[in-house]
This record gives sequence, C-alpha cells and structure tokens, in this order.
Amino acid sequence: MVFVQINYRVGTFGFLASEKIRENGNLNVGLLDQHKALQWAQKYIHLFGGDPDHVVIHGDSAGAGSIAYHLTAYGGEREKLFVGAIAESPFLPTHRTVAESEFQFARYVANVSCENDADAMSCLRSKDTATLQSADVASRFPGTEETPLWYFLPVVDGTFSPADLYTLFEQGRVTRVPVMVGDDTNEGTAFSPNATTSSEFLEFMQANYPRLTPADLQVINKMYPPGQHLPDHASFFPPTAKAYGESTFTCPGIEIATSLATYYSSMKTWSYRYNVWDAEYESVGLGVPHVSEKPALYGPGNAGACDNCSYLTYNAPMVPIVMDYWISFILSLDPNTYRHFTAPEWKSWGPHGGQRLRFQLNATDMESVPNDQMRRCAIWKSLARTMQQ
Repeated sequence: MVFVQINYRVGTFGFLASEKIRENGNLNVGLLDQHKALQWAQKYIHLFGGDPDHVVIHGDSAGAGSIAYHLTAYGGEREKLFVGAIAESPFLPTHRTVAESEFQFARYVANVSCENDADAMSCLRSKDTATLQSADVASRFPGTEETPLWYFLPVVDGTFSPADLYTLFEQGRVTRVPVMVGDDTNEGTAFSPNATTSSEFLEFMQANYPRLTPADLQVINKMYPPGQHLPDHASFFPPTAKAYGESTFTCPGIEIATSLATYYSSMKTWSYRYNVWDAEYESVGLGVPHVSEKPALYGPGNAGACDNCSYLTYNAPMVPIVMDYWISFILSLDPNTYRHFTAPEWKSWGPHGGQRLRFQLNATDMESVPNDQMRRCAIWKSLARTMQQ
C-alpha cells in the first residue's frame, strides 16, 4: 500500500460562503483542495509505486464526512478518482445553503473591519493572514442561544455539492464503489454538554441544528428520554449524547450504507459498530466514544496519546482483527479476503439491509441494526429533509 495524507483548508479559509465569494471564485474550497489532491494522485501516484486505478479513499470523523461529499460530488460518477471508500464515524452536521450562510459572511467581514468597504472581497484580500485567522471564530446562529460546536461548514453550492447530502444519497446520485462505513457505540459522549435539564439538551441540539423548529424539538425530546445514569454526568447527558451521536454520525453512516447497497451492490457494502470497551473511558462515563477504533487501526501509540493504552494490554487482540479487515478492503475491496484467522466473516449490509459487524473483545460477530435505532434514524432523515426546505 502507498498511503497519501491530504491537507486542506478549514474554517473561513476553506468554507466561508457568500454569493460574493461565488462571484469571485469557488465555494467549498476545503473540499476542492481534497478533490485536487485526488486528481494529483491519478496523475502522479505511479511515480511513488502506486496504482492510479486502485485508489481507496479513507477518513474518520470530519474526514469521513468528506468521504460522503466525494461520493456525491457533482451528483456522482463524474470522475473515477477512486475505486473504494472507507468512512469511520461520518460527520454530517447541518448542511446549509449559500443564502443561509450570508449572515456568517457579514459577521466575518465586520470582524476584519471590512463592513464599510464598497468591495468587501478586495478588502478581505488586503488583510494579512493573522488578521483573517483572528476573526475565524465560532458564533451563535441567528435565533439560537448557544454557540455551536462547528460553525464554518460545507454548503450546497449547486456544483460540487449540488444538493443536501440526504437527498443525494436517497436519489442514488453517488459514485458507485464498494464501501465500508460504521460508527462507535457512544458517538456523542465526547461532544455533548453535561446537560442537567431537558431545556439544556434541546438548546444544545438547536444550537447545532438551527433549522429545528419547536415542534421538531418536541419530537426529539420524546425520542431521547432520560433514564440511563453515567458516572460523573447529570441526568440529561445520556439523551443529549445519544441524540447528537445518532443525528450527526450514526444515522448518516446508515444512510450511506443503505444508498450504496441500493444503487450499487448490497453485497459490496459493509457496515460496523465498534463496541470495544476501555476501562478509562468507561470509568468517566464516555462508553465507547467517537473514533475509538483508531488505536486498533493504526496501532497503539500511532493515534494520539496512549498512556496505559488498553490496546497494549487487554484489548491487544483487537489490533490485528481491525487492521487486517481494513488492509484487506484496501487491497481487494473486500474486508474478508485477507482477514485475520481469528476474525469472523464480515457479512455485507445484505439485500434487506441492517446487517453490521459488531467489533467487541472476544465477541466480534454480526448483528442487526436495532429496529428502534432505525426508526430514530428515519425521523432524523425526515427532519433533515424538512430543514432543507
């Protein structure tokens, strides 16, 4: 394998949006940076011993969200820049239009003292990088009470991103390639506030999904009642974490799997849930949080701090299992071809959907997506569609 790491612009440098920007250049340039890098690989990867006809794209979290954008780029199938895709915990936050982003542009222009300039773009270009960077900060969306976790995001631009992601996946406007996609059991625990009341829970959700109406919030409140207790956390932390985790990571992953299984091949789409427990995470009420599989995938110590890392001790048997599934998919576009001898067959999403591999110490095996989770994901999908109208 030849590994290529892509750098790209983020924040205002990558995702500031306005009709003024469209008139002066491109929107979503952070994603276009990635697209250019994939084109570069097609042209030059052979010089490094790589095969331009066998490029597999891979990302986790925001990187997996980028995978979703590349699968749907230009409505799918415009360019064959890759033959397979792996998306770990795909991050799909609110996907706004350019018109809905004009308030951000106006705030940003004011923050760099360009609001009174007749030509805002020329004024912005006259500023040095430090000035532009200092204004690259999060703020509240109109009508919300809290600052969102993520502020400058990709927008529907009509070209690279021709429509909202749920619509593109539902309509099959995707590049049709084998896909591996999955999430962790407790995706939202790393991001959610320690909410003590239902109001705090719903304020957090609206801050991050500003199109939610009061009626929408009541539906969400009923979907995620309190009940579970987690160490070091208040009573509304579990429903907040579960709601944010499913809406932003888990349900988007299920939608990606469903789309590719429907429009490409149910036998070449694989899904998973990572449920390998770490005592340190469990002791502080995080469960199996966002991108927990990274130490097993890259090896202990290669995915961030690993003091007393469980993958050096009791979770060590998971490392070759995870690594070999990923390597097998990259080499053969099938996670089973070169899977570890201790690993079970990873069955595909299946013709009727809902089959995924549960990674668990000494218990890795297939499971069905629970019906109640599928119902909640259907509601999130309907809310996403409503919020796009």
